[in-house]
Amino acid sequence: MTTTTSVVLDLSDLSGARLADVGGKAANLGDLLAAGFRVPDGFCVTTAAYRSATAGRLPALHPADGGADGGPVRPAALRAAVLAAPMPRAVADAVRDAYARLGSDVPVAVRSSATAEDLPGASFAGQQDTYLNVVGADQVLDAVHRCWASLWTDRAVAYRATQGIDGDLALAVVVQRMVDARAAGVLFTADPITGRRRQAVVDAAPGLGEAVVSGTVDPDHVVVDTATGRIRQRSTGGAGPFCLSDDQVRELAALGDRVERAFGAPQDIEWAFDHSNTLWLTQSRPITTLFPVPVRARPVDPDGLRAYFCVSLAQGLHRPITPLGIATVRVIGSGFLAVAGYPPARITDGPAGFAVAAERIFVDATPAVRSRVGRAIAPRMLAVMEARSAVVFGQLFDDPRFAVLPGSGRVGVRTVAHVLAGTRAPLVAARALIRPAAAHRSVQASLARIQAQPLADSGASVAERVDAVVELLHRSVPLAPRLLPAAAAGFATLGLVWRLLRGQVTAGELETVLRGLPHNVTTEMDLELWDLAVRLRADGAVAELLATADPAALAARYRAGALPPVLQQGMAAFLRRWGQRAVAEIDLGMPRWRDDPAHLFGVLAGYLRLDPAAATPEQRFTAGAREAEAMVRTLVDRARRRGRIRGAVVSFGLRRTRELAGLREMPKFLMITAIARARAELGRIGVELAAAGRLEDPDDVFFLDFDELRRASTAPDLPALVAQRRARYERELTRRHVPRVVLSDGTEPEAVATPSVRPEPGTLIGSPASAGTVTGIARVITDPVGARLEPGEILVAPSTDPGWTPLFLTAGGLVMEMGGSNSHGAVVAREYGIPAVVGVSGATEQITSGMQVSVDGAAGVVRWATR
Repeated sequence: MTTTTSVVLDLSDLSGARLADVGGKAANLGDLLAAGFRVPDGFCVTTAAYRSATAGRLPALHPADGGADGGPVRPAALRAAVLAAPMPRAVADAVRDAYARLGSDVPVAVRSSATAEDLPGASFAGQQDTYLNVVGADQVLDAVHRCWASLWTDRAVAYRATQGIDGDLALAVVVQRMVDARAAGVLFTADPITGRRRQAVVDAAPGLGEAVVSGTVDPDHVVVDTATGRIRQRSTGGAGPFCLSDDQVRELAALGDRVERAFGAPQDIEWAFDHSNTLWLTQSRPITTLFPVPVRARPVDPDGLRAYFCVSLAQGLHRPITPLGIATVRVIGSGFLAVAGYPPARITDGPAGFAVAAERIFVDATPAVRSRVGRAIAPRMLAVMEARSAVVFGQLFDDPRFAVLPGSGRVGVRTVAHVLAGTRAPLVAARALIRPAAAHRSVQASLARIQAQPLADSGASVAERVDAVVELLHRSVPLAPRLLPAAAAGFATLGLVWRLLRGQVTAGELETVLRGLPHNVTTEMDLELWDLAVRLRADGAVAELLATADPAALAARYRAGALPPVLQQGMAAFLRRWGQRAVAEIDLGMPRWRDDPAHLFGVLAGYLRLDPAAATPEQRFTAGAREAEAMVRTLVDRARRRGRIRGAVVSFGLRRTRELAGLREMPKFLMITAIARARAELGRIGVELAAAGRLEDPDDVFFLDFDELRRASTAPDLPALVAQRRARYERELTRRHVPRVVLSDGTEPEAVATPSVRPEPGTLIGSPASAGTVTGIARVITDPVGARLEPGEILVAPSTDPGWTPLFLTAGGLVMEMGGSNSHGAVVAREYGIPAVVGVSGATEQITSGMQVSVDGAAGVVRWATR
């Protein structure tokens, strides 16, 4: 009865190794029994039974495959086909025999167990059917049949579609003895709302737990600290006294702790106390909605609470990062430490506080939070870079668990001094203020050094070539931070003007000074792409080609050299200067535009949809520059009324702001240039490893780290490792929520904070980023590659980096969940005079494409009509 072809197996014979035979729910129950937990006995009707009953009877294995008439197969047709299939005699006999062994007319629960169910990436909770208090063999067989059909309910098909799960699915069915429950319900071993681990959340009700799971009753709700047994919160469901005693709550928490340890992850558990107050475990599945706790490069005291800040999100990157991209940022982090005088022992290890969760990059911010100097500096930096994060850090400052450490002031001052000395910040800033032209020459010299940095000869070993790439990245790092003081000097002089004209100038007037800034590589890139679109518009055939052809097909023709000359040559010229850029460009694993220019062809097509009579982005940029120069003259005149010296200082400050602030984007551009060179070399290594049979595909190289690549010529099982990481990366691409800050106990501070201001319905509040008001149709875009933004639409995005900014030229306004007044999106929006609000929490969830929204970029408010 335990062969792989059996149609019925005892629950005690099951384990995770038999997932394909018994589905996720049954496999989990088998593992629970094997671990010694009290689980009602029963059996599993395996997927072999489902396959034998439905063989040759389904119109298609998946609705997308199409029916006999070529149209899509509806889930209802598939359900009907399963229900119409007769129960095979062998299956029916095996189920009757197994049910008889449970006893005579025993009430049982009949539960679906799909092969893609109760897995770490997708729980499928409630997607297939369950039948309770089923009595008699005939009724059990009928319930099994209906469970099979529930694989094709509309909700289950839709859930699988959103999870990207398709293919040859099958369903097993669990039949378990019913618990005569006095009270039952659900236990989460981590708080599903706040994310806090080791905090059990119990929902309970008298009788069967199904009422709690289905939401048909208002349950008692209890929150208990797992480690101490302390009950932190309790509320009654309104059906009389609590159905559980304090001791039973603690017993549940202890059970949950044991189950979590057995499975190695927080669990969503269904349980029941029978009338003798014996606790039974009826189901356990992973909690798939929790954001994982970041894992540091070097472990620290597990009992000390840590605060982790999402660096990749702050850089405008919402999507996951490839393993080689993460390894690259580790090397870059080591380079910054070396500049500051704190080099790590191994370059590829990265900073000690470097951490990873959900394929995103975090940094342990605890030292800054617990330092007087850190508390002084971090909020001010975040206020202009990522405003919402500054608010979250402010909440941590009020948490006694993050109290300032004694002596932290001296340590912080010493650290800042090291950084200033390593970057030569005071000297660089002073030189830039005295001679801005020298700062611009330094930028070009740094770029030339990165481009000239040698790599290993093609005849070198893979390990030697990988070492040369690491050296390229590490040597390039010092060049970037040493340019930051020049841009910072430009913004510092703007702050000086604000102080000198206190009471005589508004924030909006100073923002006008930043319009149309010269020396900004991102806006130069966007305007050069616009200029190419202008030239292409003059060629009717090419304009028609861009408007009608698929961007991916155009990219393939470009690589083959088969586009019309004006388009082929124009794109080649653009890519020679800007081909190292990309969407999500800090990830070395992402294709550069010179690798795949499909996104650019789509953007060009969008530019050509603009009304030729409307003001062009170039005209808006030029007009912005004129407005800025006019505002400079106005503010200087105001200052002169209070004295010639004050007027001279304001004039000097504003001129330096115009000459230097545009360099803000250059340090990152230098690093992206180095990353692009590194990617090209590693891509060549990938081709060679694939040709040698070490990798299945050249791009698999981006799913290894540098140490693994050094050993790639001899390391076993690389394809298996790559497959595992690709699968994890693909799952992470579907993640919608990424926290700005997460604590080491899993808590997301934003989730537990009480908003200081509750906006009215139909209103979201963020940070002002670019003045002006606009009303238009919203377009929610989470990935710009292939996205279509119509002229004048309001771009609503989770975050942006320079790879997004070509879309800004057609946008009527910008709403962004991340960012501050000096983030990439805000800077570019101001350049083009696009009203923008950033740091708008929940924007991509509450706003949907097609809504008409109003954006007030000066007030930081987004509104839409509500019914």
